[in-house]
Amino acid sequence: MYEAILLYPRPLARSSGRLLLLPLLPHRPPLKPLPSELWFNIFIQVLFGDDQNAQSHTAHYNVLHSCSSLMLVCKAFKEVAMPLLYSCVQLHSVDSLEKFTTRLHSADQMWDSIRRIPYSTPGRWVQVLDLSEPLTALNSSAFYAVDALLTQLFPLLPFLTRLILSPGFPLSRRALTSLTYRNDSPNLRVLCGIGYDPTFYSRVATDEDPFVQLLRVCVNLERLEVIGIGLNTDLESHFDAEPPVVAPLHLPHLRNLTLLSMPSSSLMQTLLHSSLPCLQTLMLTPYDDVPFPTSLSSLFLETHGQHLRTLFLVTPNSWPTHFHPSPTTLLHTSPNLRHLSLEYPLPALTIPFKTSLISPMSSLPTLPLEILSIPRPSSDFWVTLEGLLPFLPSLKIVQTRGVRWLRHGMSSHAQEAGIQGEMKAWERRLARRGIQLLDENWKETP
Repeated sequence: MYEAILLYPRPLARSSGRLLLLPLLPHRPPLKPLPSELWFNIFIQVLFGDDQNAQSHTAHYNVLHSCSSLMLVCKAFKEVAMPLLYSCVQLHSVDSLEKFTTRLHSADQMWDSIRRIPYSTPGRWVQVLDLSEPLTALNSSAFYAVDALLTQLFPLLPFLTRLILSPGFPLSRRALTSLTYRNDSPNLRVLCGIGYDPTFYSRVATDEDPFVQLLRVCVNLERLEVIGIGLNTDLESHFDAEPPVVAPLHLPHLRNLTLLSMPSSSLMQTLLHSSLPCLQTLMLTPYDDVPFPTSLSSLFLETHGQHLRTLFLVTPNSWPTHFHPSPTTLLHTSPNLRHLSLEYPLPALTIPFKTSLISPMSSLPTLPLEILSIPRPSSDFWVTLEGLLPFLPSLKIVQTRGVRWLRHGMSSHAQEAGIQGEMKAWERRLARRGIQLLDENWKETP
């Protein structure tokens, strides 16, 4: 029912009267406001799109700029965009780390329990913290100050799920303790760039390794990346005796594990005695020529290699770089591999079958390997690979990581000389079996 609108004539009109004005269109009701949860999902879709895990500097800058612009639209948009702005924090300097820690600490000091929210803002909004850049190049005087900042910062991030550090900055005991005994430690799912010095954490023999204590509370951990210090004379003497009995860890969701430059440690011993049912991707530095117990790498493959789908053998670049051999029984200990990446010196891999027991009338046993990555092709390793090919019917790609194909336009003599000639020979031989030879420019798509 609409309200009648009457139009009166002008005062000097010849005749008086009243005209009834009827609306031509119905009255439009006011729009209902969208809930903040819907606006939050809209902002996520606009800022991140389908790739919500992009961690590049350009993507992070674009998201930061867009969130800052949204906060200036209105008060409602500010309340929605603020948690999104703090959800992924990527710092680029020690000064920004200090300002960020001060901001969270001052907010926590002013927080009270009347709001019925147990944690202060913006600390409870932070889910991803990337400190790999400011911790990369630190002088000795700044180590203590940064470690003190991290010790103060970790307890203010209760819902942190992804932490990225720099391998050149090993956390002290106090920083690891603040990360371990903070509220909601099981929320951590990704730990990357962890610098680990076994001799540094083993000064007190009566205490458990503080990093192992951290892993005991991170029961939902999915990815772990630890970089050690390589072989060390102090480390060798420390593990001369029989390793003590350790309590196993409970990591039922760990799928991706990286242990680089770590022949042996209390962390590795604990993982060796732990059940890792979901482990599928392993990146490891081989030390097959170093005997047990100084090196646990070969034993680690024997223990956890049965369920692996991807295995990367990697020796980090250092000066001087010491390459250690890989075990020749990789296909024995890890028979379910789909992707295998080898390191120098290339091992003479053996098959996990006894050819003398294979009947001529029966079909050959096979392995599910699909991708093989090597540093560069050589005639010596071709003899090993040629003997394996009958047992690898699923092999589709052989990648050479340290070599690129010459660009088009080079002469035929240049393309047939040296390593390029070896690659051409490999390409012809592998093409007969339907296998591609790719250079280091190829990237595997997930």
